[in-house]
Amino acid sequence: MSRPLLLRALAGETLPRPPVWMMRQAGRYMPEYMAIRQGLGFLELCADADLCAEVTLQPLRRFRFDAGIIFSDILLPLASMGLDLSFGKGHGPVFANPLRDRSDIDALRDFDPVRDLPAPLRALQILKAATEVPILGFAGAPFTLACYAIEGGGSKDWIRTKQLMWREPAAFQALLDRLADAVGDHMQAQVEAGAVGVQLFDTWAGTLSAEDLRRWALPAAQRAFSRVKGAPTIYYTRDSGPFLPWLRDSGAQVIGLDWRVDIGHARSVLGPEVPVQGNMDPIALFADEAELRRRTEAIIRAAGPAGHVFNLGHGITPETPMEAVETVVEAVRAFRWSTEPTSAAGA
Repeated sequence: MSRPLLLRALAGETLPRPPVWMMRQAGRYMPEYMAIRQGLGFLELCADADLCAEVTLQPLRRFRFDAGIIFSDILLPLASMGLDLSFGKGHGPVFANPLRDRSDIDALRDFDPVRDLPAPLRALQILKAATEVPILGFAGAPFTLACYAIEGGGSKDWIRTKQLMWREPAAFQALLDRLADAVGDHMQAQVEAGAVGVQLFDTWAGTLSAEDLRRWALPAAQRAFSRVKGAPTIYYTRDSGPFLPWLRDSGAQVIGLDWRVDIGHARSVLGPEVPVQGNMDPIALFADEAELRRRTEAIIRAAGPAGHVFNLGHGITPETPMEAVETVVEAVRAFRWSTEPTSAAGA
């Protein structure tokens, strides 16, 4: 069997077209997912390996994606480490016992992915036998997990997180180290279970200054990635535009870009040898078909033919029309580079 297009792109190869998948491609915009969720809590779903595999397969049956990503949640390792996680309807994740000081951090349990989170690992094994489409694993980045653990949920400004970071830097560093080792082991376990690569979601690193990103988030991501062997690694953060010169310091082989970044400019800053992933605005999926096709081709041409994975710049929203997803997937699959690409990044 020929090497999957996804792996060739993640390795930086020049290809006739990019592979395509979408963040949150399995989920609430699909009626078959909502049928499974009837009477079933989100955490219950995440703990059922057979259902996780089924939900991962749903978008692969409906659309011609070149990759899937295991259905799970970035916060599950925190729950395994002793934080009381719940998902309230309409207001996202909540931790009833957030971390407030060094004693809370020291009280966290050690994390063993095989013992503590067997469901995604078993689901990956099921998927390996069920489909030839390559499946990615993922984890939450140490800084982003720290944000949720300290605040007790989401936040607009992450005040408690930054207070602890600046007022108790040794405690904050200890937390990042614990989390980096946990998510690094989690990613490696997914690779060993069958994931062809892993993505680290550092969603909230974009709330930092450049100084703090380089001091805290990137070294923690690098520590996590250092524990992953035998598979390509992807680093994604929202609001990444100001940080392009330093994103390679994450230790990832591939950089995922949010939709606010000009992908051609990003390639010129990162260097043409660094593969990239992205970066359509997920709300563009509400545009008409002609505009969707125009935007899709514009991103592909700006990225160039070497080392590009087409994706959204963030996850699919629940209200997204499925015909828009179909339009983008088919537009990417129909694209072919001429013998002389017009993109400077691909020249």
